[in-house]
Amino acid sequence: MSMQMPVLKEPARKRKGNKKLLAVLFLLFVAILTVLFFNSSISKISDIQITGTHFTTNEEIILASGIKMGDAFFQTSSTTIAEMVKKKPQVESVDVIKVFPGIIKITVREYPVVAFELTEQGKLTALLSNGTSVEAVHGGNQLLDKPILSGWSADDPIKLKLTKQLALIPIKQLSDLSEITPIPSKAYPDRIRIYTRTKFEVVTAVSVLPEKIEALNAVIETQEPGKITMLLADTYVPFGVEDGENIQSN
Repeated sequence: MSMQMPVLKEPARKRKGNKKLLAVLFLLFVAILTVLFFNSSISKISDIQITGTHFTTNEEIILASGIKMGDAFFQTSSTTIAEMVKKKPQVESVDVIKVFPGIIKITVREYPVVAFELTEQGKLTALLSNGTSVEAVHGGNQLLDKPILSGWSADDPIKLKLTKQLALIPIKQLSDLSEITPIPSKAYPDRIRIYTRTKFEVVTAVSVLPEKIEALNAVIETQEPGKITMLLADTYVPFGVEDGENIQSN
């Protein structure tokens, strides 16, 4: 008895050609969308918001950042923008946030003002804690809480050290300092004279100023106006008295 062999079905052929075509079409679609996106307005910088500036204009910050309105939003990173802006001598730190679509937020922190100075032309400038001199902003009570530097040459290296030392003094004590002038000596090339708003005259040195400020404050709060010397030895002489008395020996 003969048996009929079952007919074997041929395996279905995979439609490789269709899959390749779909992949090509998908990539083409993505490429078209990418081109359209980067040529559309939503991929461009539409707003640059700057906050925290006092001695730098928005135009200067934008110029330093290397970006401008209409540039590609993703062309420059936040870190790169911050590094560019921080090259400005009056800028201490920068935070940059990119908000899609098109907004760049730049928050600037400038070095604090520690003193003011009148130039030979009679122009008021502000001295920052890093020694940078910038044009002072007019208006307000900005002169009431910072000392005025007078008698200093523009390139005096002691003045740079002074601004850095003033930055270490608490705001309360700094606000009482009215005027600071240089009076160098052989023993103390960085010797200075300070006039306070509480009517004291203080002779000290830039190099010891921060460590002497607390003792100075103690004398001002407990004594009548007079002359204070704070160098190797600290002395206090009330105005009108010829002989002083030591208040502290170092």
